[in-house]
Amino acid sequence: METLTDEALVCYHCGNDCPDTHIHIEEKHFCCEGCKTVYEILDQNNLCNYYDIEKMSGNSPQMAHFEFLDNTEITNQLLDFRSDKIAKISFYIPSIHCSSCLYLLENMYKLHAGVKQSKVDFLKKQVAITFNPEELTLRQLAEMLTSVGYEPLISLNDVVKEKNKPSYKKLLTQIGVAGFCAGNIMLFSFPEYLGLDDVMYKKLFGLLSMALSIPVVAYSGSDYFVSVYKSLRKGIINIDFPILLGILVAFFRGTYEVIFLDGAGYFDSLSGLIFFLLIGKWFQQKTYSFLSFERDYKSYFPLAVTRLTQGKEEPISLNALKKGDKILVRNGELIPADSFLYKGNAQIDYSFVTGESALEAKKVGDFLYAGGRQVGETLEMEVLKEVSQSYLTQLWNNDTFQKSQDSKVKTFSDLVGKYYTISVLTIAACVSIYWYFHEPSKVINAFTAILIVVCPCVLSLSYPFALGNGLRILGKQNFYLKNADIIEAMAQCDTIVFDKTGTLTTSEGSLPTFHSQRPLNQFEEMLVSSLVRNSTHPISQKIKYLYPEPTFLEIENFQEITGQGLKGLYENHQIKLGSFEFVNPDGKKPEKGFNASVAHLKIDHEYIGYYSLPNHYRADIESQIRELSKTYHTYLLSGDNEAERNQLKSWFSDENNLKFNCTPQEKLDFIKKLQAQGKKVVMVGDGLNDAGALKQSNVGIAITDDTLNFTPSSDGILEANSLHKFTAIFKYSKYALRLIQFSFVVSLIYNFVGLTFAASGTLHPVVAAILMPMSSSTMVIIASVGMILRGKSQFKY
Repeated sequence: METLTDEALVCYHCGNDCPDTHIHIEEKHFCCEGCKTVYEILDQNNLCNYYDIEKMSGNSPQMAHFEFLDNTEITNQLLDFRSDKIAKISFYIPSIHCSSCLYLLENMYKLHAGVKQSKVDFLKKQVAITFNPEELTLRQLAEMLTSVGYEPLISLNDVVKEKNKPSYKKLLTQIGVAGFCAGNIMLFSFPEYLGLDDVMYKKLFGLLSMALSIPVVAYSGSDYFVSVYKSLRKGIINIDFPILLGILVAFFRGTYEVIFLDGAGYFDSLSGLIFFLLIGKWFQQKTYSFLSFERDYKSYFPLAVTRLTQGKEEPISLNALKKGDKILVRNGELIPADSFLYKGNAQIDYSFVTGESALEAKKVGDFLYAGGRQVGETLEMEVLKEVSQSYLTQLWNNDTFQKSQDSKVKTFSDLVGKYYTISVLTIAACVSIYWYFHEPSKVINAFTAILIVVCPCVLSLSYPFALGNGLRILGKQNFYLKNADIIEAMAQCDTIVFDKTGTLTTSEGSLPTFHSQRPLNQFEEMLVSSLVRNSTHPISQKIKYLYPEPTFLEIENFQEITGQGLKGLYENHQIKLGSFEFVNPDGKKPEKGFNASVAHLKIDHEYIGYYSLPNHYRADIESQIRELSKTYHTYLLSGDNEAERNQLKSWFSDENNLKFNCTPQEKLDFIKKLQAQGKKVVMVGDGLNDAGALKQSNVGIAITDDTLNFTPSSDGILEANSLHKFTAIFKYSKYALRLIQFSFVVSLIYNFVGLTFAASGTLHPVVAAILMPMSSSTMVIIASVGMILRGKSQFKY
């Protein structure tokens, strides 16, 4: 009697079993009303491509209660930023697991017009969402995510940091399955190893080995299937393709031998191959985790903020800033932490956060989010949250401030590895064809051994370990880079352009001298000190210290015009300080030729005089530039006059490379001109007048002293007291690139030797699988130890 059984129904959305056929839309069945609702939502918004990316990739929606998000106090603690039209939040979503999740979450704007942008960090299972709070509340946003199967895990603690620790559970299970099966298959293969062809149960042992190899291939090797499938759908052949091809060839060839030829097959080799491949993967992941190159929670900006203690100003490290501290934020400085404004009129530029350049006016009593830059007078505020350095890192890596593709330097790995996989496949195919006609028994061994021993994944190890260690070691020298690729970009640059004021010169040293027909009275001194208090420019800061124990006045309508000067009002008294053209454009300029930086002063339409500040160059900077000029084209771009040309011309490679009286736009245009000539340019500036040039250059390095001169357009931040290490830093970057190239050569030598044995058919695939992680270990040792030892000798730490 034939028994009829219904075909098992699976949910079209999430893939779970359906209890019956009751819930359906046409031919599509669902396990619950929630999954049906999700499908309807996606269908209505033309997002059903979600199901094409990965079959049955959805999550079954769970009921969740988010009433607590109606509480304004809680909402303010969760939001990264909020204005009238824009709010930003980062959600941790544990159910993110595949590329279809990425597709849906990054198309949230199609589900609701209030969502402006959503960006997924797949590895952290985190989605950063920008939305309009007038159109969509935070509660509605959380409920919408939950309704489509992606319930956010909401906590006032840093859930991403706590919940996203590396997990090796699946990988270790895969290794365990592969190791268990490989051991037993080898036991069943002992008669073959010993040449005992007449042993009883030979056929049974072969079938048992084949059965044990199935979970090894299907489960332990499943990641290779997934990886290759995803890459082929995008029209890409990735480095897992030759590995998977070798696995499949060995499995099907072994199955054929066992079933039709009564042979033992290649299941011992196959299971051992996958076992050792997974061991190598585990080793690589553990090493990555140990070195912890991902810096979102460990980044340290070499910046300081001004804290007010009993009315006195003191610069402190961001790390030392605590909740409840009173801080001072001057024109151009970044708000380092969410704060309460209790003094001053704020004009906040939140373009670092939102990409929008319009200023937002804030008054006393308002809440100010971290990440905004003050434009105007000095503000006093109280810190409500401690500094989130992961958030500052996010601002630094904002897409708005990334360099265009045209300015990027092509990496060495791009040049070497482009056709590597295709070459390996071609060699393996040619060798296999050769042995097929000469000695067919060697075809499988030769083919699989070549694919494993010449595995291109070995070539990918030297980069992250060499540059990752370099990133960490340079951080110890107070040189902080956005990412490790900047080290390689520095190594390939051939031109270095320096700003002068604030970069080569320091604000330390003697105080300015005031040149005038008459001395300033006490009120005028107070006006000057109150005006310069709002500025972070080195000359302004020195003038402020010229008048000890000042009583600061409330300067209104303060403006700092880049490259020109400062101006403001106090009770109808106008005060201007800066270049002569800015202060007194119609007047006769004083004598020229003074060997100093100069700031001219005008109060109430009366030109009074000028401050001269002798240029004090940073320690050892002359020898640094002279040394760099031997191997680089070096240039100086300065907004000051030419008074110091005679002193500086001998420092640089060519006297004609010194440019004075440059505006910020002229600096930017000069960088473009150099790049048009084929030069790869490093721009070194203090970030005050150089933001455009820093962004345009191939590598932009901002020099900082003790203020929060945050420059997102730069690629690196260097503490001013480490500028004497500049030559060593560039030598270290070049060494890093040479070390990577050396490791490639070692890897190619290893591959050539292994290929020789593999092509001859004498290298067993299991031996090849053992040698591969050994080769990987060699690459890691060369890259890591080489960078560490060179760092110790280069920087003497």
